Amino acid sequence: MDLSPILDNLPRFIDGLILTIEITALSVVIGLCCAVPLALLRLSPRPYLWMPVYGYIFFFRGTPLLVQIFLIYYGSGQFRAELESLGLWTLLREPYFCAVLTLTLNTAAYTAEILRGSIQAVPLGEVEAARAVGMSHWQQVRRIILPKAFRLALPAYTNEVVFLFQATSLVSIITLMDLTGVARVLISRSFAVYEIWIFVGALYCLLSYGMLYGFRWIEHRWSGHLRFTPGTAGARADVQATTVTVR
Repeated sequence: MDLSPILDNLPRFIDGLILTIEITALSVVIGLCCAVPLALLRLSPRPYLWMPVYGYIFFFRGTPLLVQIFLIYYGSGQFRAELESLGLWTLLREPYFCAVLTLTLNTAAYTAEILRGSIQAVPLGEVEAARAVGMSHWQQVRRIILPKAFRLALPAYTNEVVFLFQATSLVSIITLMDLTGVARVLISRSFAVYEIWIFVGALYCLLSYGMLYGFRWIEHRWSGHLRFTPGTAGARADVQATTVTVR
């Protein structure tokens, strides 16, 4: 196996990796900020609020991400005059902006649906307890429902973030030199297909499992009952009960 195409182009791989991480981070952060209000609107009893959100989620979950990238990057050119009048053409003509926009809209749809299910899974007793102490609806949402829903959604959301990271490989199709884009260019020049793709696949795998470990650590820290084994938790409960009895 000839590793010279990889070793000679390590700086280019590093630049592509940085771009991949940057696009993923921006899409995840903005998508999560958009998904929270979308999930709340999706649960609204008013049809004029939940129906547009349902249509948005239905489209982005039901169509391939590659088609969405093509629609936004190439399709926006069909409305250039209108976009120029709104001052948006300078953004939509840039592949970087289109990639981040598409990935953000895509992950916001999936995350909103994950949060919707998690909000509905919040135990009714906790909501009733919050209502009993006089919390308003938005206080219940902010202090009880959303924190609990985020904890319940974390395992599924972890998979969504990893899938989004891997899906960034599609942005190379619109000329962005991410990790996959760099690999495609170098393969066309060196024909070292196996060496480069194995190296790129190893990088994706390493970072994917790194993110999984990071989210697992967050879940472990966020959920106190996961910090102790059954024996340790029982022993701690006995100690607390003994302490209370002595007092």
